[in-house]
Amino acid sequence: MGVVPDPADSPRPAAEGAHRDYTGAVYGSLLAASVVAGAGTLGRFPRLEMIILLLGTSVVFWAAHVHARLFGARTVYRTIRVAEVRRAGAEEWPIVTAAVPPAAAVIVGPLVGLGPQGTAWLALAVAVAGQVGWAAAAAVGIGASLRVVLVTSAVNLLLGLVIVALKAAFHH
Repeated sequence: MGVVPDPADSPRPAAEGAHRDYTGAVYGSLLAASVVAGAGTLGRFPRLEMIILLLGTSVVFWAAHVHARLFGARTVYRTIRVAEVRRAGAEEWPIVTAAVPPAAAVIVGPLVGLGPQGTAWLALAVAVAGQVGWAAAAAVGIGASLRVVLVTSAVNLLLGLVIVALKAAFHH
């Protein structure tokens, strides 16, 4: 199986009124929260290490998702087009962008007087808030009722709070 260019598969503009899929952003925010919670005590450059962990892990998970999408069972016996690779990469990119706000929080932490642990908690809070926000945006984007928006937000808040509780339990 190879990857070959196909001019007929050039990127197409999104259809008018098409909704965005925030699944990757919700997942990426949960991933970022998990990275922050699990990082523990870092080395000599804890803020830089946290940023590298956040962005590096998100890129690895993004690549894994793109690979799974392209090389899953449905594509085993056919050639994959370059446009398909680009499309899969773009569709999974929210996994990476969801790590940017927590990474930015790590940069901002010392500017507001936080030490490494306070900065980690700030990054965790930003990741959980992002997760809840992306879930709510996804529900609103598909025209869900207020009840569904609230339920999906609550479920994602609960998932984020489980990560917070794990971090607190192991006091990193």
